[in-house]
Amino acid sequence: MESALVYLSSVVVLGMTAQLLSWHLRIPSILLLLGFGFGLGYVVRPDKFIEQDLLFSIVSLSVAVVLFEGGLTLRFSELRESGPEILRLVTLGAIVTWGLGTLAARIVFSDFGLAALAGAIFTVTGPTVIVPLLRHIRPSKRVGAIAKWEGIVIDPVGALLAIITFEVLVSTSAQQAAAHMVLVVIKTIVFSSVIGIAAACIVVQLMKRHWLPDYLENPVLLAFVLAVYAISDELQAESGLATVTIFGIALANQRQVAVEHFVQFKESLGVLLIAVLFVLLSSRMPLGDLTALGWPGIVFIGVLIVVVRPASIGVATWRSSLSWQERGLLCGLAPRGIVAAAVASVFSLELSALTKEGHIPAEIAQQAELLTPLTFLVIVSTVAIYGLSAAPLARRLGLADSNPQGVLFAGSGPFARAIARVLKAEGYEVALIDSSYRQVSAARMEGLRARKANILSEYLQDDLELAGIGRFLAMTPNDEVNALAALEFQRIFGKRSVFRLASPTTSTSEQGELAVVAPNISKTLFSPGMTYSVLEKRLAGGAVIKKTPLSDEFNFDEFLELYGDSAVVLFVIDSDGRLSVQSAKEHPSPKSGQTLISMVDQVADSDRES
Repeated sequence: MESALVYLSSVVVLGMTAQLLSWHLRIPSILLLLGFGFGLGYVVRPDKFIEQDLLFSIVSLSVAVVLFEGGLTLRFSELRESGPEILRLVTLGAIVTWGLGTLAARIVFSDFGLAALAGAIFTVTGPTVIVPLLRHIRPSKRVGAIAKWEGIVIDPVGALLAIITFEVLVSTSAQQAAAHMVLVVIKTIVFSSVIGIAAACIVVQLMKRHWLPDYLENPVLLAFVLAVYAISDELQAESGLATVTIFGIALANQRQVAVEHFVQFKESLGVLLIAVLFVLLSSRMPLGDLTALGWPGIVFIGVLIVVVRPASIGVATWRSSLSWQERGLLCGLAPRGIVAAAVASVFSLELSALTKEGHIPAEIAQQAELLTPLTFLVIVSTVAIYGLSAAPLARRLGLADSNPQGVLFAGSGPFARAIARVLKAEGYEVALIDSSYRQVSAARMEGLRARKANILSEYLQDDLELAGIGRFLAMTPNDEVNALAALEFQRIFGKRSVFRLASPTTSTSEQGELAVVAPNISKTLFSPGMTYSVLEKRLAGGAVIKKTPLSDEFNFDEFLELYGDSAVVLFVIDSDGRLSVQSAKEHPSPKSGQTLISMVDQVADSDRES
């Protein structure tokens, strides 16, 4: 493989293949990305095709986009409940991690300065590993918000700690080092805040005044992200990460223009960039460099996981409102990601350059060569350990379900409320979202958890309590809202668990835009032709939602014989309590021992009871 074209295309293909396989196998994607990258590096050395300076510029800009996308998901509303804990985690917790990580790194580095630099780098976690992990385990809302905020905000904080440590490492005197530390902190805070907020204000005004055509909004925003990162980094090294994070947070929390389409675009771009970056960087890392660390590297990782993280959480959450279960789960959520790899690679390159210029002794530079392989070893180990243990830990602590069976309803009309009552009575978690105050009030009066909100709001998804909920049913009277909501919530629940009511267009013909799009959006609920108006009319006409246990004495055929064609099977509950949603393309075949939840005419139901 001597062609740069073949190598670069292989990076993209392998990256996306790893993402797809991880989705099917339900394992952390980073493990496969790193494995494919190491394999690609075994076949070819990428130094033939990409110079180091160009590579790390690409890496830095890509990380900027990833952190900006992470900032777009942060809402100030999440700070109302857990703001103090988040603040302590990214300040006091980071300092504890830095200090203890430095002591632990002495196992690998004899030079204290390099150990301190490694300790600073390993304070970061990052959205590339935290967000997919949270999406997988779906913990309680408070823990999820805390882990997400920490994972995104800690990256620029860790980068700042690393640059401070680096400045001290290369300084010639303690006085010069102290002056550098103060200057770096002030410049980073000032430049990142001013540039990030100013960029957000400019983007808002451009959109508010309609100075950008729709098709240019996403590309222009991407250009802004790259520009503010480069400008900030030129003014103060490694301040760009903080700048783009503040840029994303400021843009996400303004209320003048909608930014949901930005989130979707950056999320898709972020998946591609993460895949490419991990394969690209790991392909440059020979496996021999990882194994050369030996037992000191393994012991360091063990201390990092068993001692440093629990100590950091313990100190940062001392006397907080968090329960011991929530603290325990946070102790198991600290995988390292692409930011750690990028920062370690940059500083390793800087130390190598300073050695050639004679500013750093050769023995320190020789130890510094261990920084990048140690970082990749930490990434592989922490992603594997936390990625495989976080979900069982969350379930053991009662903060997540292994296979959530609950249902989120878009719409709280009479029919949605009727089936929600039955599901709740069977012990399933249910929640309803509706923009009608009257419908939400009726649901709450019936003892159901309901919220008044626009199901298409860009702020709703990040503010929902989804513990115990694993399915989404779009059941509003508006067909287009159902289709769009189903499309939006695929990102959370996956296409298999998203359903929508049939629309008159799709149920009567195969003509029209919705009819073409609907099959690719979600599954159609219940039986063919069961539109919102049909279901509501039947319910108003006396039909009831009922539970029917099946047995050898009363099987499904007898059920159909009793209730006839008018019976509509809505859900099937198996003997283990797993809930199956009936879709229009499926023919129900429930067995003995299972339970039906169906809509039947009240007359037939009375005949059976008599």
